Amino acid sequence: MSKTFDKLKPYLEKSMALMTARNLFELDDQTTAHFESEEYTSKVVGILSDEYMKSLINDDVHKLLGKLQSEKEQAQLTDTERAIVKELGKTYEQLESIPPEEYRDFNEYTSLATRKWAKAKKDNRYEDFAPYLKKIIEYKKKFAAYRAKGKKNPYEVLLGDFDECFMMKDLDLFFDKIKAEIVPLLQEVAKKAETVDKSYNYLTYDIQKQREFCRYLSGYVGFDFNRGIIGESAHPFTLQLHNHDVRITDKYLENNLESAMFSIIHESGHALYEMNIDDAITQTLVGGGASMGMHESQSRFYENVLGRSKAFWEPIYGKLVDTYPDNLKDISLDHFIKGINKAAPSLIRTEADELSYCIHIIVRYEIEKMIFNSDIDIEELPQIWNQKYQEYMGITPSTDSEGILQDTHWACGEFGYFPSYAIGTAIASQLYACMQDKMPIEEYLKAGNLTPIREFLRDNIHKYGAVKNTNQLLMDVTGEEFNADYYINYLKDKYRALYDL
Repeated sequence: MSKTFDKLKPYLEKSMALMTARNLFELDDQTTAHFESEEYTSKVVGILSDEYMKSLINDDVHKLLGKLQSEKEQAQLTDTERAIVKELGKTYEQLESIPPEEYRDFNEYTSLATRKWAKAKKDNRYEDFAPYLKKIIEYKKKFAAYRAKGKKNPYEVLLGDFDECFMMKDLDLFFDKIKAEIVPLLQEVAKKAETVDKSYNYLTYDIQKQREFCRYLSGYVGFDFNRGIIGESAHPFTLQLHNHDVRITDKYLENNLESAMFSIIHESGHALYEMNIDDAITQTLVGGGASMGMHESQSRFYENVLGRSKAFWEPIYGKLVDTYPDNLKDISLDHFIKGINKAAPSLIRTEADELSYCIHIIVRYEIEKMIFNSDIDIEELPQIWNQKYQEYMGITPSTDSEGILQDTHWACGEFGYFPSYAIGTAIASQLYACMQDKMPIEEYLKAGNLTPIREFLRDNIHKYGAVKNTNQLLMDVTGEEFNADYYINYLKDKYRALYDL
């Protein structure tokens, strides 16, 4: 028992409450708020952000933190308390280096910029968003430089905010392996994929029926509607207030059946992670996922490893056909499985197939490195983006909406996030290989019984929140740290079987 930690608790609780309030404003802003509210709501977000910073960056917290980091105090803490102190140390170091007025202005500005991005994407007008992007990049460069203190690459600082286990050298090795192993396979598969008829996917699908079926899908994989809701937004996302209040959103396209379905499975994977975090650590600094890489591993595991398998759809495909009989009555389950796994170069990341998905991430990673390691004219980013897609995919966006404007992350200031999707995708395969040795996953899926799968992930990953980092969790569960070979082998085995290569 540490009396010093008890003295720290009120500060942590206040900071948590302020962050929760800010998150609620941002959720509302992206889902239900009227467009003209943006400038006024952004001021509220700025004030809440300022109060959040003050709740942690003050003399009292500084003294308590310093004492709790001592060897004597560490010995009196529980494992969870030590993890909270460690996380507070990182948060304190990050916030302390930024002038308070700049931190407030930045949060106010990104709140406004996300709405400007949404409108620019809708109108296909990059030039309307470019000034906002330029200012956000200026902020992020400045903040990263404050924190790097001349000792680290500023982009490394940003990467570390999302997963401390992966820096540029790790990502460069990983992405070089993807280019060497997967790009040739994608090119080989794409030739055969042309024979897969997927025209059914682009017929007209009633939006209300999509909402109803996606709600069913979310519940099927385990989303608890007593502790969460589904909303709608320009870009699907998950936001947790605590483990008993998790919000997810989806986006529905009338002429694309898959889009909303796989987005809802993806976001439900995120939600399950948050819902299964232990009650003892929710609403604390370690009450979220271990990292964004680990978080994305859960969403990608549900979306792709399970959600694009034949075993997953065997018990429920009939319900999908019954929902859209005119469109799907002549589409067999085998035809559907080939369709949802059709692999070919594409423009939209969130709708990409498993095989090409990480190429989309490589494009974004390389552009982010260019932004932070060299002086790039913001006006040239669409051209650079299009050149990258031509280089890696052999295709070029015809509009900025399907090019550089397609993601919301940069509008939120989330530079360094994108690699988490690729890391998570690879981790999903590593966990799957481990789980196959421990349980008959395919039999469970065919029986429509996802409970043992959810329980395994809850007991081995979810409940720990951020008490352990990515590699610690992987070591405990699989016996080794991150290993991309499982991902490479998973893709090769799956797509060679699907396309008789």
